[in-house]
Amino acid sequence: MTQAPTTQQAQNGLREELPPVTLRTYALAGIASRMLGALEAQPDRPEHALLLHAYHLVDPHREGWGERLVAYFQASARVDWPLLRLAKTMALSDAEILAITLAAAVEDDMMIGRTIAYVQAPIGGSRPTMSLLATLHSDPEHAPIPSLVTGPAMRSGLLVMGDEHLPLPERPVRVPLAICLALHDRDADLSGATLEPGPQIKLPAAIEEQAHRQALALSQATRGGLLIRTGSLAEGKAVAVAVAQALQRRPVYLDPTQTLPGLVPWLLLRQLLPVFPLELAPGEQRTLPALPGYTGPVLAISGPDGSVERAGATLYSWTLPVPERRDREALWLGVTGDAELAADLARHHRHSSGRIAHLGQVAQHEAQLHGRARLTATDLRAAAWASEGGGLEGLAQPLPQPILDEALTLDATLRRELEALVQRCLVRDELVTDLGLAATSRYQPGVRALFVGPSGTGKTLAAGWLATHLGLPLYRVDLASVTSKYIGETEKNLAQLLARAEQSEVVLLFDEADSLFGKRTDVQQANDRFANAQTNYLLQRIESYDGITLLTSNSRGRFDPAFSRRLDMIIDFPMPEPEERRDLWLNHLGTGHTLTGQQINTLAALVDMAGGHIRNVVLAGATRARANDRLITFDDILDGLTREYKKLGQQMPIELVSV
Repeated sequence: MTQAPTTQQAQNGLREELPPVTLRTYALAGIASRMLGALEAQPDRPEHALLLHAYHLVDPHREGWGERLVAYFQASARVDWPLLRLAKTMALSDAEILAITLAAAVEDDMMIGRTIAYVQAPIGGSRPTMSLLATLHSDPEHAPIPSLVTGPAMRSGLLVMGDEHLPLPERPVRVPLAICLALHDRDADLSGATLEPGPQIKLPAAIEEQAHRQALALSQATRGGLLIRTGSLAEGKAVAVAVAQALQRRPVYLDPTQTLPGLVPWLLLRQLLPVFPLELAPGEQRTLPALPGYTGPVLAISGPDGSVERAGATLYSWTLPVPERRDREALWLGVTGDAELAADLARHHRHSSGRIAHLGQVAQHEAQLHGRARLTATDLRAAAWASEGGGLEGLAQPLPQPILDEALTLDATLRRELEALVQRCLVRDELVTDLGLAATSRYQPGVRALFVGPSGTGKTLAAGWLATHLGLPLYRVDLASVTSKYIGETEKNLAQLLARAEQSEVVLLFDEADSLFGKRTDVQQANDRFANAQTNYLLQRIESYDGITLLTSNSRGRFDPAFSRRLDMIIDFPMPEPEERRDLWLNHLGTGHTLTGQQINTLAALVDMAGGHIRNVVLAGATRARANDRLITFDDILDGLTREYKKLGQQMPIELVSV
């Protein structure tokens, strides 16, 4: 039985310099012991000299190199400690230890490779074959080749056989390069695994403390696991780094779809913590890949959807919270250096630590572009638009145009309702502070509002006005990109959209939302069942969504009754009255027209159109006027009205026809 170096050996610093005798020496001596006669007949050959030198160092009195090897394990050279520690953990045999040593030696010593090729002639090849490695077995009667093939070194990928077309004794054996370097305390990426320092994200003190607690719990469990749920992969990796550091390890990010030969030995040699980044759809179940021989902790990072398990072990789940206001303020202060700005950002925005760090980096670039030494609110607003990525644009359309108060023509009642919605969004983070349990239980800080009214009444414009007042990007959901004819794909797309929007803190606008959130139907065929399942998922997910969601529809009656209960506000957008229509005509015409006050009053009184249609009429009139290089006239507007009424399938009022 082999023994790893003791702690006392490490403390004493035994064999600090490369000694004359190492495991490599014993491996070469094992080969020499099988061919001593031939070696001594021609001692001057370089290959013979190398093997004889190793043999004389190990067993000068020919007492049996195998017995000397057992003694060496008790007082080994420092250079061999990594392999011997690994051998103890994986229960490697003495023959496997020497096989690994010899197969790894050819990767950094050309003379050893040349000697092996000479010994194996006429088969050739500088990597040792199974038959050569079998000679290192101290007891050949124990079928050394089958022992190597079925042993833990082969099963774990620590030893890898090549050339499957060759007979087993002739097949060459190698040690993966990453493991060769790990045996020399060097890093190299294993194919399919990524070693990286992790994103430079400052975590709140509360999350840092919780990461240390999670690490302590993992260290006391066998085959423990932790699932980190977050909408930001960068933040999840930052937390994984914190957990790994608390465990005195480094994280390595693994592709869960790949089987990596040599992974477990590499993890053990480099003291690495395996981390599996996952992207799961609603209802999707994923089992983490098995790591035979590895009994340490495992981390996984995923969004809010799906479920993850680890075969034969418990996997605990930790959903990263949005930092508390005081923690957000500290993070923003570190980014901006402006206490007043940091306090304002923390009060009005529920950004995660990953998002704050990302916005800070982009805002720094914006500030430098404009020659500013310090960040401003303008830089951060620009960064919020400029830094959108990660696929959000593939599922939603950005609406970057700011909508100012002057652009929104509303009656007093509707404006008050929109202002109330703005206030609800601004205080959503601390809305239930000091309220009773009935109010605080199951409270979600997300805000959901439905804008109801005929087409063209300003619902989308009001959404832009709201986003402008909140200082948040506005994205209109592209239903064509989200919905899919394939079962489960719509839910998956929406899950990705909501997770990314939640992380970025954007305002999501669902135009014609009843197509997604409509009433559930009686199940008469299979498609009805799947449609109802989709609606059920949407109703549940929109309730747990942490951001601001705006929905528009022509009628509230098209929505499932259960959805209305989940809405914070329903705002009606009625057709404008004559007074509002007059303001709409004036706001759209601006100063580039020749219409008289009487003509505008006539339009306001007779044209019963919403703002969207009035806009179309003005643009049509402007087209006619620009073509003739003049200002818009009343005739231009009448021509535009004729076209718009034709589009609507209606007749223009007779009073306008006779004007």
